[in-house]
Amino acid sequence: MRYGFIIDNRKCIGCHACTTACKSEHDVAVGVNRTYVKQVEKGEFPNTRRIFSVMRCNHCTDAPCVEICPVEALYTREDGIVDFDNNRCIGCKSCMQACPYDALYIDPDNNTAAKCNYCAHRVDVGREPACVSVCPEHAIIAGDIHNPETEISQLLARQAVKVRKPEKGTNPNLFYIDGDDASLIPEATAKSGPGLWNSQARGVGHFAKAAEKMLNTNDDIDLLQMTIDNDIEAAYQRKDSENPNYIDVLTGKARRVYDTPDKGILWGWEVSAYVFTKAIAAGAFLIPFIAIILGYEVSSTAKLWSAGISLVGLALTGLFLVMDLDRPDRFLNVLLRPQWNSWLVKGGYTISIFGLLVTVWGAMTFFEIQTGETILLWVTAVSAILLAVYTAFLFAQAKGRDFWQSPTLPLHMLVHSIMAGAAIFIVASLIFGTENWMGILKNTMIFALVVNLFTLITELTITHPTTSVKKVVEMITKGRYRNLFWIVSVIIGNIIPLLFLILGNSEPLVVGSAVLVLIGIVATEKIWVEAPQRIPLA
Repeated sequence: MRYGFIIDNRKCIGCHACTTACKSEHDVAVGVNRTYVKQVEKGEFPNTRRIFSVMRCNHCTDAPCVEICPVEALYTREDGIVDFDNNRCIGCKSCMQACPYDALYIDPDNNTAAKCNYCAHRVDVGREPACVSVCPEHAIIAGDIHNPETEISQLLARQAVKVRKPEKGTNPNLFYIDGDDASLIPEATAKSGPGLWNSQARGVGHFAKAAEKMLNTNDDIDLLQMTIDNDIEAAYQRKDSENPNYIDVLTGKARRVYDTPDKGILWGWEVSAYVFTKAIAAGAFLIPFIAIILGYEVSSTAKLWSAGISLVGLALTGLFLVMDLDRPDRFLNVLLRPQWNSWLVKGGYTISIFGLLVTVWGAMTFFEIQTGETILLWVTAVSAILLAVYTAFLFAQAKGRDFWQSPTLPLHMLVHSIMAGAAIFIVASLIFGTENWMGILKNTMIFALVVNLFTLITELTITHPTTSVKKVVEMITKGRYRNLFWIVSVIIGNIIPLLFLILGNSEPLVVGSAVLVLIGIVATEKIWVEAPQRIPLA
């Protein structure tokens, strides 16, 4: 048994009855939707066509949201319905990043994830989902696709159907008859600009707070936030790469005219910050470890500084992780109710284990216990490397973001840890003094900077398989992040420190290089976390 949906676009009239029925059935908050009707216009007046496409959870056979959820709040039932338990959800938003179809949202009433659950409570008593019952044109067909006696199974056998993003390998169970790529492929049209029917697209984000404010205010609200200028030349002057709808109206290019509110940046500065502090925590141990295995004598003072910096970085990492949760009161669910396929769980345990190992190492150093130190160092080093790179595997589970699927991302994370560790020890040496082994810091930094530049070039110039990745790369190199990337990340954070380290040996130049490297890492992580989230998923 496997339940699925068919949307018959030959019949859909865009009445939004399915949207309102879903909201009524599940008491869905204003500003977010489990089901909605996306509208796209094609052609040039008077030869135009409006396409209606019902968008919702695809109840995938291989659901990436289930795989990434760290606490089993999302799960696949035996009948194929992908359901959720909001009593477990920690509000990490990983499922929203993993879903290629933008089907999930954060419920503003309880700050947990929610989505279409196929009206499982109705199905369990033999009834159809609310959207199916209310559709006046029978454009939504639901049922067991494995049962040849059902209407949905017979339609799938007779009709040519399409699914959204088949290349993701999710095996979606939502099919479209007469589906149009202009509507099903998000990159085919630009995000809707502000207007009468999509004014929520700005400011709502994943909390729907802006919509709540609109309900509880007597202030005047401009629903027609923008009108198309009748002057064609003025419209052309206003066109930019991020809002080409001005020209679409004039040229007849396919464009969205009704859309779901934009969820905005789901993983914000907290995630960028935790990636940075995690790099420091791992690197602060790996740098003296490298010195030890190369035969240098590292003093107890340096070891204690290493342990201290790692633990402080780890504490900040945990703090930022908890701050990013919409239900921080449930953060222990990651450790106490783990779903082991999720790299968020593996990362949580990696952080805990690394922190324990570093604490033991610091205690052994403080009490001058040398028994078993070599074994402890190697085990901790393995844990540090895993700490440095696990986020790359977490991002890879976020299948909705194509840019994060880069195979060089683990190297990106590991190199940043080495850079951060070397830089932080150069700065720390101003406090506890320079030791003989610290001569390797400069060479380590030069090597890491060269590898980092190579990694950046590879990530941005390698052949990109999807339009989404191409748009992210263009956004980074030529769009809204170009100044931050070229000036701060590349020039200030990589090239200038590299030149300083190669051409000079003075302490101010080396320390200055370390500070610039840290600034460059912060800028790069901000870009790598934010930019892919600006590409629409639906």
